[in-house]
Amino acid sequence: MEERTEIASLGEFGLIDRLTSNNEIKNVSTILSVGDDAAVIDHFGKQTVITTDLLLEGIHFDLSYTPLKHLGYKSVVVNISDIYAMNATPTQIVLSLGFSNRFSLEALDEFYEGVYAACDQYGVDLVGGDTSTSQKGFIISITAIGEVSPDKYVKRNGAQVHDLICVSGELGGAFLGLTILEREKKIFNETGSQPDLEGQAYIVGRLLKPEARKDIIEYFAEEQITPTSMMDVSDGLSSDLLHICKQSQVGCVLYEDKLPINEEAKEFAYKLQLDPTACALSGGEDYELLFTVGQNDFEKIKQNPGISIIGYITDSSEGKNLITRGGNKHALVAQGWNHLK
Repeated sequence: MEERTEIASLGEFGLIDRLTSNNEIKNVSTILSVGDDAAVIDHFGKQTVITTDLLLEGIHFDLSYTPLKHLGYKSVVVNISDIYAMNATPTQIVLSLGFSNRFSLEALDEFYEGVYAACDQYGVDLVGGDTSTSQKGFIISITAIGEVSPDKYVKRNGAQVHDLICVSGELGGAFLGLTILEREKKIFNETGSQPDLEGQAYIVGRLLKPEARKDIIEYFAEEQITPTSMMDVSDGLSSDLLHICKQSQVGCVLYEDKLPINEEAKEFAYKLQLDPTACALSGGEDYELLFTVGQNDFEKIKQNPGISIIGYITDSSEGKNLITRGGNKHALVAQGWNHLK
């Protein structure tokens, strides 16, 4: 039988010591880390970018099919993705957890293994946080801190008429991963039969272990590209693009045939009788970067195989439209994920 250590046997300080015993510092900006009343950070003349995310069991994740290590990794990634979306570099995180007594010390160790793996992958320091018991369920709150050269941060409200609309990577995979996992969970609950993920490692991975697009931000720096607006695709491309349009007071034209959709994901969508375009537009949780650039950056953007140009910005009077493969024009609607519903 697997070893199970009750968390209560350590006490809070014992628990924190245990969970942070392997914590390594990677950034010169981290002056004082875990172990005091507060952390001390000095960004040496850079501007500080701060974001926070709350992840709740049953709303944002389902532990019946989410390994704790993957959850730890993803919890960090979804936060630092927001830092990259500001054209900044993530440097520190603070992590707070609430958990019930159904979680053992070994379970928390597994979660932290994923957290540290993400910190290593992205060069981020864990500098503090809090732990508490919760009546039921697992609660994760992460605040991420980053740095950016003065006034190089990119907001959502800078898109200009004629700008190109671009997106990194591929879209719709995470939604399809969620669809297959939810389907298999339902079958398991009804019949007890073991899940069959049909060899769909790509889409399941897109949901359970997404990556933040550090490489794209590095490419911008190398090529001296400053996007006019940017955000990460967490709620679905159409919802997120409409946010940019609203805040920039512009319209847009999006081309269906330019949307980057993975072939494997596309085939699986057809198998489920889902429209791959709808998955790409409304799926969410892809954590790709959606951004606009001026026409003068076209040549540089075109050279990067990890970026697709999917449309352009128009005057707000022209509306927000999708041009289908057949050449028809449809108003773009926000059908992305809404956790308040």
